[in-house]
Formats: sequence, structure tokens, C-alpha cells
Amino acid sequence: MQIRTATPADAEAIAAAEEETRRTPGLLVGWPGEIPVEAYRTKIAKLETDGRYIVAEETGTPVGHALLEPMPMRANAHVFTLTIVVHPGHVERGIGRALLRDLLDWAQHDTRVGKVELNVRACNMRAQHLYRSFGFVEEARFRQRVRRIDGEYER
Repeated sequence: MQIRTATPADAEAIAAAEEETRRTPGLLVGWPGEIPVEAYRTKIAKLETDGRYIVAEETGTPVGHALLEPMPMRANAHVFTLTIVVHPGHVERGIGRALLRDLLDWAQHDTRVGKVELNVRACNMRAQHLYRSFGFVEEARFRQRVRRIDGEYER
């Protein structure tokens, strides 16, 4: 597995992987087709200078992606939001751990980063275990934060 910086050319593969990942309840927020491919291209280009967007690949095929993105206001721009997506069919192989290690190493060397935070679903125990193993702690719980396509809220 190789980890490299994402490029705008990765946008279609990343968008497709996220659409597939959304089919598993409790992993990603969003309804089918809600995020256009161009939004991924734009974010990748923005994070070339403002943060970090990476891709894990095997034999030239993306198997995961992750990013650190600063919050938008000057007062909280030192807080970088973490997102990790291990693509369907590639879980339980250390990809998420490798992506997280890369991003945290980068964050330690970038003076703009004062804090890394993330949101993880209460039902996503695999991700919670990973984050705790890197020292993350729970700070808050959101209620009725995510409404599924059937109108019900996730717990």
C-alpha cells in the first residue's frame, strides 16, 4: 500500500467510493448523489495549500482516502477536522490506521494545527477503537444530528 497526496484526478474514484460507503448505515453522512464530483475536486485543490488530502492505493487503485481540513473562521482555524474513509471491500487491513498515522504526523509538523477533531457515529465501534488507540477522547455527543433518507434519526 502506498499513501500519497490526492490530486483532482482522484475525485471520481473518491466520489464513487463514498457513494458505495454510504450504503452501509452508520458510516458516512449524506444521501445518494448529494455531493457532486466537482465538490471533491474543489476540496482536493483547496487542501493542497490549506490542509491535507491523501489517498491510500494498491496497484494503482484507491483503497481509502482521508483529509484534515481547517475550520473556516479565524477564531477556530487552528482546529482541523479529520475524515477517513476506507473503501468498501478493504476494511480490517490497516488502511485506516495508516491514513490516520500519516495525517497526524503531518499535523504535528504544521504550525497551523492546534487541535484535530472528528465526528464518529456511536454505532461505528471499529472507528472508535482506532481513534482511541491514537489517544482521541470523547468530548461530546450529538443528538438527532443525522436524519436518514427514511426520515428517522440515527442514534
